Amino acid sequence: MSRQPRIVTVTLNPAIDMTIGLERLERGRVNIGRSVTQQAGGKGVNVAACLADWQVPVIATGLLGDANAELFEALFARKGVLDGFCRVPGTNRTNIKISDQADGQTTDINLPGIDATPADFDTLCERIDALSDIAGAALCGSLAGGLQSDSYVELLARLNRRGIPTLLDTSGAPLARVLAAPREALPTAIKPNRHELELWAGRLLPTLAETVDVARAIQARGVAQVIVSLGEDGALFVTAEGTWQASLPPVRAASTVGAGDAMVAGVLAGWHAGAGMEETVRLSVAFAACKLQRLGPHLPPPGQVRERASAVQMQRVA
Repeated sequence: MSRQPRIVTVTLNPAIDMTIGLERLERGRVNIGRSVTQQAGGKGVNVAACLADWQVPVIATGLLGDANAELFEALFARKGVLDGFCRVPGTNRTNIKISDQADGQTTDINLPGIDATPADFDTLCERIDALSDIAGAALCGSLAGGLQSDSYVELLARLNRRGIPTLLDTSGAPLARVLAAPREALPTAIKPNRHELELWAGRLLPTLAETVDVARAIQARGVAQVIVSLGEDGALFVTAEGTWQASLPPVRAASTVGAGDAMVAGVLAGWHAGAGMEETVRLSVAFAACKLQRLGPHLPPPGQVRERASAVQMQRVA
């Protein structure tokens, strides 16, 4: 029996997400935490966990500090995610998420992470090159200390030479380096949020029309799908087939952490299933909405996700 193709996620700077729940965050005062959870995280790890909940075969790879890898290893074992990480010396960072239960907003404090060497990156490239039966790859998050800002350019070029569809979810200098790269190193899709797109564009994008213009310019440059998450306004999908805004009615969020990662997982789940554009859009928005109501990188049972997907409102943007 042939093996089912897998999705690969790449995380170059994993993190332990410590989420602290407060009744109300008051700046400059002593705040009493009502709850605290610790989850293995980092964008690609979150994507892999959501895909595993959807029963998509997935391998999570990247660079993982060996000093506190236990939470990651436990998550992979529990979810059935194949652990393809290269271990490097050091401690994975902790990202502190302060969840304000009064307004549903989350404040992030991201700490420094592991340091990597060129040899570590070369080892990772060789490991990814050796993977087979790959239906798609997601390259997600920030870069470990010591890595060059064009690290994603190198990885994308290698994956593109093999004809593997790729989705990039990063920001700042790594995103800028990729979007300035030759076509052979461009990803199939990118998924910035509006703020990350503004940082790349160097200006505010207060209206949907301005956001659409920037996304379409990137799509014309050679990125087949530009997906922009818009918070409560859903997401924008720009493709050669057209431009859509897709959304669900707002829900009270248990935590906004990882909602964008769940959206990425939904896109990859659509790719893995060979779904059309509409089904993929609906799935990605539903993944994100379902994740909002859970702490950590988890989805509810598939039936609940499909119910939310059927309720997604899609509007074509002229």
